[in-house]
Amino acid sequence: MLLWLAEYLTQFHSGFNLFQYLTLRIILGVLTALVISLVVGPTMIRKLNEYQMGQPIRDDGPETHLVKEGTPTMGGALILVSIAISTLLWADLSNRYVWVVLLTTLAFGAIGWVDDWKKLVKKDPRGLSGRYKYFWQSVAALVSASALYFTAVIPAETAFYMPFFKDVVINLGAMFIVLSYFVIVGSSNAVNLTDGLDGLAILPTVMVAGALALFAYVTGHVGFANYLSIAHLPGAGEVAIFCAAIVGAGLGFLWFNTYPAMVFMGDVGALALGAALGVVAVVLRQEVVLFIMGGVFVIETLSVIIQVVSYKTTGRRVFRMAPLHHHFELKGWPEPRVIVRFWIITIILVLIGLASLKIR
Repeated sequence: MLLWLAEYLTQFHSGFNLFQYLTLRIILGVLTALVISLVVGPTMIRKLNEYQMGQPIRDDGPETHLVKEGTPTMGGALILVSIAISTLLWADLSNRYVWVVLLTTLAFGAIGWVDDWKKLVKKDPRGLSGRYKYFWQSVAALVSASALYFTAVIPAETAFYMPFFKDVVINLGAMFIVLSYFVIVGSSNAVNLTDGLDGLAILPTVMVAGALALFAYVTGHVGFANYLSIAHLPGAGEVAIFCAAIVGAGLGFLWFNTYPAMVFMGDVGALALGAALGVVAVVLRQEVVLFIMGGVFVIETLSVIIQVVSYKTTGRRVFRMAPLHHHFELKGWPEPRVIVRFWIITIILVLIGLASLKIR
């Protein structure tokens, strides 16, 4: 939006050309989302407390979580508002990638909002049933994947690229939609499962989004893309502003969500942020890199799958409790120790993912 205004004002003063630089708009995207989160956050938390939007705590969870009963949730709405405003202000709104990633994120946020609303306002402990939640996630993911597939201009937009290998490129054809569907839905649910401790999900999300912003920048830059032997996708650089907005909004939210949390993001935030990472990875053709960098999300999801399969087939539990972070809590790890160690693991995995840009 402001890019168009700057283009108009350039005829009056050449200094407005500065806003044509993607790097500047990326920085402004981070700062705008961060400021919105920090400024609006206290008011939002106060309103959530007034409306008694308190988080219910599982009876079978760690006893240390009982003190969190009543902590306001649905704080993910703050993240989404910050991301949306920042993206709309600084991104090129004629870019189709920007609209696909933004609308997909908001669609998954709407699904999470309905789930939270039913739990907190309607007092339905089930929230949105798993069947309906998965149905609407599937609809949103398929619409997003189909939009990308049918608007693709060059073959690189729908090909599969294997990181660390220069010449491994597979033409997916219509299978692009299937792969994209699983990446978006899987990523959404993986982040949601990880969001069980104060700040556990949001900082890894910020780190992965920051790394994806770098991927978006070099993917959209023909010189860098050719030098690094990665796919060049014209216009993909604008996605870096969306990723930057996630970084800013996430850091602002962490200010209030760090241990002990003043607010939780709820499904409205977790489902949306997971979908955001997934759809960005799909746009940039970096699904495998997302799998690497989001390893904490992957492990948390696998722990749930393993636990369920083991219990249903043998009647025995592999972990003391799933997802995995609860297992370590029940082993006696203090919550901050679990959180920080998962953060450290994410830093390592993100660095490995970034190394794929050069190691080929």
